[in-house]
Amino acid sequence: MALLKLKPSFKDYIWGGHRLVEEYNKEYEGEVLAESWELSCHPDGPSTVINGRDAGLSLQAYIDKYGKEVLGSNCSHFENFPILIKFIDAKDNLSIQVHPDNSYALKNEGQYGKTEMWYICDCREGAYLYYGFAKEIDKAEFEQRIRDNTLTEVLNAVPVQKGDVLFIEAGTIHAIGKDIVIAEIQQNSNITYRVYDYGRVGKDGKQRDLHIEKALAVTKRVPLLRSKSFQPHVAACDYFTVDQIYLDGKVRSEIDGFVDETSFVSVLILEGEGTIQSGGCGLSFKKGDSLFLTASSGKYEMKGKCQALMTYIS
Repeated sequence: MALLKLKPSFKDYIWGGHRLVEEYNKEYEGEVLAESWELSCHPDGPSTVINGRDAGLSLQAYIDKYGKEVLGSNCSHFENFPILIKFIDAKDNLSIQVHPDNSYALKNEGQYGKTEMWYICDCREGAYLYYGFAKEIDKAEFEQRIRDNTLTEVLNAVPVQKGDVLFIEAGTIHAIGKDIVIAEIQQNSNITYRVYDYGRVGKDGKQRDLHIEKALAVTKRVPLLRSKSFQPHVAACDYFTVDQIYLDGKVRSEIDGFVDETSFVSVLILEGEGTIQSGGCGLSFKKGDSLFLTASSGKYEMKGKCQALMTYIS
């Protein structure tokens, strides 16, 4: 089968809300849903095939069954599945954090580092996030500000609106602010070094751990340029390329594409609904759905009215 619909894994982190259930059609019974891991082979939260003869298999089990050829030739140099895609509902502020690069992560954590991008699906007026430093600081000041809880005074607070995109390279200090829903495309990693958490406590009633020494070792302590352009793509790097499509049923009812042998294509539906057909398989989709087209699946056709992110390895 060339066309898969995936069921995500869910995370109930303390800063999450309930919008992914109410607005993105997630089947989840808990009170807090912070993240849905839509395309994942990570053992901390694998996604699962829910259509066809392979329904019930994890995505990793599907790849193991049919071979890495389903991922495409551009993935052959990756030891593991290269990316992880999430929806994130930040009802409250996330911790100030940083992710290591591949070299540090492989040496110290036994997995790859984390470069990522954020697409702002929705946010309240006045919402903002932290992205790098407002000014260059030295390592001693960085450590002191972590320890005396003044770190946010030197961070770059970026106002955001729906449709904004930020690219976060490994080593960039960052945090999602409250009242923001994000689609995140990232390296297949779950390493986060937390440096400030607003004094919050976890489910055990204790303050959540900070990772100060590791953060000091990997953080780039300089301002960043947000204006980096990836045209014609939404984002592009060694680990993923992301495009955006708009399908308006009243004006343009079809988008024809072709998936060759170089890469799979992930389709994340941000808005709307419609149908997709490929290789004799047809599926309906709606807001919040995650679809997966295997490499060499050939021509596909989408109909309906929707907005989606298309991710592949180039």
